[in-house]
Amino acid sequence: MEAAQNDENAIEDSPSTKLTSLAAPQQLLSKNARKKLLKQQKYEAKKAEKKAQAKEQKKKEAERKRKEWEETLASVTEEERSKLIESRKSLRMERMEKRSDEREKKAERLNRAKQCGQNIVIDLEFSHLMTPAEINSLVQQVMYCYAVNGRCTNPGHLWLTGCEGEMGSQLQRLPGFDKWIIEKESRSYIEALQDQKENLVYLTADSETVLDELDPRKIYIVGGLVDRNRWKGITMKKAEEQGIQTAKLPIGNYLKMSSSQVLTVNQVIEILLKFLETRDWKASFFQVIPQRKRCEADSVGCQGEEEAEDNQEKDDVTNRKKQCI
Repeated sequence: MEAAQNDENAIEDSPSTKLTSLAAPQQLLSKNARKKLLKQQKYEAKKAEKKAQAKEQKKKEAERKRKEWEETLASVTEEERSKLIESRKSLRMERMEKRSDEREKKAERLNRAKQCGQNIVIDLEFSHLMTPAEINSLVQQVMYCYAVNGRCTNPGHLWLTGCEGEMGSQLQRLPGFDKWIIEKESRSYIEALQDQKENLVYLTADSETVLDELDPRKIYIVGGLVDRNRWKGITMKKAEEQGIQTAKLPIGNYLKMSSSQVLTVNQVIEILLKFLETRDWKASFFQVIPQRKRCEADSVGCQGEEEAEDNQEKDDVTNRKKQCI
């Protein structure tokens, strides 16, 4: 009990907690919220430690490969050494040309999406409600969204609105952010897209309208908020105040969630992109939503389907062998 009390006291005095209270001076953290914050801080610390270990391991692996290469060159004749070096240069050139070709194709797809792709907005106007750690988490999610969209054969036309303040500063620190083929707006979406207000649809789990299909004329908005359950219903309230449409993903029609139906920004974006490619909500949900977020029955059912498919494959192989015999 004393250790737990000390941890809670430490949180109260920690910089992130002070920043949280500055961001929301009228909201005092409850005992349960402090415990959640402590858990999040431990998670972030563990994540940073793993990242450092992976970086060190990568460095060691690079050093090992360099030594192996030097030993290989030292153990052969001058003529063989020249051939090895030339071969290595050729491989590098091939890889560079392949990457360059992939970048060009990606740029073509994203530029085409700006003309005829599905418009999807990430609303970044909630940064004043988040701690620096939560803003950093959201920035990482945005980066993942852009990467996933760039790999899609049928990418969407992504928008970032409300790119200002701390959120804008952290986005600018991302490598290559200035070259992203994406709409970047310091204004809110309601200002930037005021001439298309009737087509705006805010995606929120609190909506009563279920999204059955993606309308290419509509502009779907995803709330950029890592709220740790502190700001329930805020996106729905915002949409109602602005007088724009709302909708929720049809998750309940295809699977049961172990807790709430609230997903991370990158999960929502990836689900929308998967649906644009497959036009299949069920496949999109099962490919993106982690198994830990699904009810046990869904997970077991999914495993049962996989086992059935595996058994069918085994039977097919057995039958083919019999036919051959």
